[in-house]
Amino acid sequence: MDAPPENLTRLFEAMDAGSDHAREAMLEAVYGQLRVIAAVRMADEAPGRTLQATELVHEAWLRLGGPEGGGSGWRNRRHFFSAAATAMRRILIEHARQRATLKRGAGREALNIESVLDLSETPASERVLALDAALASLEKEAPEAHQVVMLRFFTGLSVEECAEALDSSTRTVLRHWAFARAWLAHDLERD
Repeated sequence: MDAPPENLTRLFEAMDAGSDHAREAMLEAVYGQLRVIAAVRMADEAPGRTLQATELVHEAWLRLGGPEGGGSGWRNRRHFFSAAATAMRRILIEHARQRATLKRGAGREALNIESVLDLSETPASERVLALDAALASLEKEAPEAHQVVMLRFFTGLSVEECAEALDSSTRTVLRHWAFARAWLAHDLERD
């Protein structure tokens, strides 16, 4: 993480109090990390893509309260990055649905859990939609494992960073990650 958790918590509190300076400091504290995550997510997109990494970060920031919103009641770094993960996920899904609508009738691409969950690959529109359905199913069955996937896959946190954000041990995060990968593999392979 770019900023220590206690600094972000103070910024959240100041943002909730209406501090414009805190809002700007918050963006500075997290923008770099969000930009890197978005760049990784978008790296393998086709050359003619319509969504750029910078646009993904900006859209996520706007949905999180942006330049004029408050702190949205974020209690801590975990809460913020969970919200960021959810915002990025929704943006990618909306974009994928839009692209799928344009490509209606094209053949469906075979799914491979390794390529879907590997942060070095950006999933195709069809994979994002299938992953969204699988994540909804996982969230109902195992909310903790779902949270780990959201932080690892959509915000790019390492196991250690995820454990810190969740106030958990790396061993617990690894257990949830293994369960989630198996769950998603099973769910995606059924389709």
